[in-house]
Amino acid sequence: MKRFGEKLRALRTRNGMSLRQLAAQLGLSVHGYIAQIERGERQPTPDLIVKIARLFQVSADQLMMDELELGDQQNAPQETPDC
Repeated sequence: MKRFGEKLRALRTRNGMSLRQLAAQLGLSVHGYIAQIERGERQPTPDLIVKIARLFQVSADQLMMDELELGDQQNAPQETPDC
């Protein structure tokens, strides 16, 4: 899962989202946590991985497995229901 942060940054920037916007979409109050994940300094929780996958319409496997690529399609963020 070394590339998770790279993939997250790619999805976020591909969709024109700032760190703050992504944090808000994921229900996080601190956008610094997302920045740390993108830099590989922290690991996301399983719940957060699922939220990110749903938001960007990709599988959790694509996010977590280094050998799986995201593809070139733009993955439009979807409103996530409150869990």
